[in-house]
Amino acid sequence: MAGDIDQESGSATSGADQQVGMRLNHVPPEPSGPGPSSPPVYGPFAPGKGPADFASSPADKKAAAGTIETELQPNTKKAAVHADAATTAAHKGFDGWETASALKKVADTWDQQVKNLMARLDAEKGALRGASGLFVGNDTGIRNQFATQSKLNGL
Repeated sequence: MAGDIDQESGSATSGADQQVGMRLNHVPPEPSGPGPSSPPVYGPFAPGKGPADFASSPADKKAAAGTIETELQPNTKKAAVHADAATTAAHKGFDGWETASALKKVADTWDQQVKNLMARLDAEKGALRGASGLFVGNDTGIRNQFATQSKLNGL
């Protein structure tokens, strides 16, 4: 778990990253214990993986939105602050060199990417929280539509 290598990207992943991924993607936990490592799990939307439909419960949507709010957003913010502090220190160390201006450009690009990611996480969190209400509203609307158009209503 901690220090595992992600099969797709080849980068190291932490146990916390895998736990968040499992909750967001509804991936069953990997078996533990001795023996060969299990093949990588890519989530329910990979071909041949997961349920036959894309349905999820309101509780799953609420849990995913909660994970975004309590783990992904705060941890993203912490990582951004840490990177900004390290880049600022490096920028000061290279003051007067061409490297300093390059580090400034990298820091500005990083800040914009973090801003975009935080906005995307906010949008996803809102969409997850609003999806259940939309489904209920659609179901109620369709039921009402059938009820008002039925020729049996006049009998």
